[in-house]
Amino acid sequence: MLFQSLITPSIQLANRAVMAPMTRSRADDANTPSALIAEYYGQRATAGLIITEGTSPSPNGLGYARIPGLFNDAQVRGWKVVTDAVHAKGGKIFVQLMHTGRVTHVANLPAGAQVIGPTSTACPGEMHTDAQGMQPHSIPRAMTAPDIAHAVQEYAHSAQLAIEAGFDGVELHAANGYLIEQFLNANVNQRTGAYGGSIKGRNRFALEVARATAAAIGAHRVGIRLSPYGVFNSTGAFPEVEAQYLALTQELSQLGLLYLHLLDHSAMGAPPVPADLKARLRAAFQGLFILAGGFDRTEAEGALKTGQADLIAFARPFLANPDLVERMRAEAELNAIDMATFYTPGSKGYTDYPTLARRSAVPA
Repeated sequence: MLFQSLITPSIQLANRAVMAPMTRSRADDANTPSALIAEYYGQRATAGLIITEGTSPSPNGLGYARIPGLFNDAQVRGWKVVTDAVHAKGGKIFVQLMHTGRVTHVANLPAGAQVIGPTSTACPGEMHTDAQGMQPHSIPRAMTAPDIAHAVQEYAHSAQLAIEAGFDGVELHAANGYLIEQFLNANVNQRTGAYGGSIKGRNRFALEVARATAAAIGAHRVGIRLSPYGVFNSTGAFPEVEAQYLALTQELSQLGLLYLHLLDHSAMGAPPVPADLKARLRAAFQGLFILAGGFDRTEAEGALKTGQADLIAFARPFLANPDLVERMRAEAELNAIDMATFYTPGSKGYTDYPTLARRSAVPA
């Protein structure tokens, strides 16, 4: 099933292998995609669907060094080169909208941007800055009601720009401890009132973003990524986690979103998302269901054949294998991953991984 097409009224995909979003830190100094980024995604256009690296809808969300944005005209023009490269090879591509929130250092932000989050508590730990090396996360300013309303509109506006840039849709990053999950997660969100203190309060920001984005570009062009039981950026499970994510998923389904992308971090050492919760989330969501988390070809086939998912996302295998779909179809060996170049500038470890065709063309 992995190599079968998926055809719905909203989207047509050549196969069921999704390239998962992976931060690569190759944007230029103005957080604008370059020709190198277009080459990278164009190389991987045989994926059924590409979901880009996390891309900020706001200057305030550019927490990491050299991540791209999508909130101004120059960024639209840069991304248009990327989407053209993917579409020229018959691929489909969504942009993942990722506001880093409190997972930020001010040295990575452009002039005038602010570190914001649900509360004024800094994210534990450190992050890389090009200017100052490793630094503790900066202390955020707790978002006011106008701040929250502004952020919601930034997501909606960025989604409109995504369509202008040629994307087939957008994915809302509500996982991995970034801004939307900072509101969802009870370990991070210590607010009381409308945006905290209860399942309904913690879910409110995510639902407002999803609702505004769907209104801006159509729910059939919007997906969302969730990671219950994830621990990245000091999140982690909490007593109401399953009830909360079920309630969230039911409301997202009512909005008519295209897909729900569920990430299980257990392959990276986090607690697994219980199989029963995955099944209940799958049943609660009426759109397409994507599973991610350490799958190989055999495991992906099993999940598809048993109806656990409609699509399977692969992360690091796509990073090192531009022709991953062809390699999996042929049961060919995969390239080794160069972890030292995950986030470094330039083409090394980015666009220079060999394909089967390139390897076979080299004389013995």
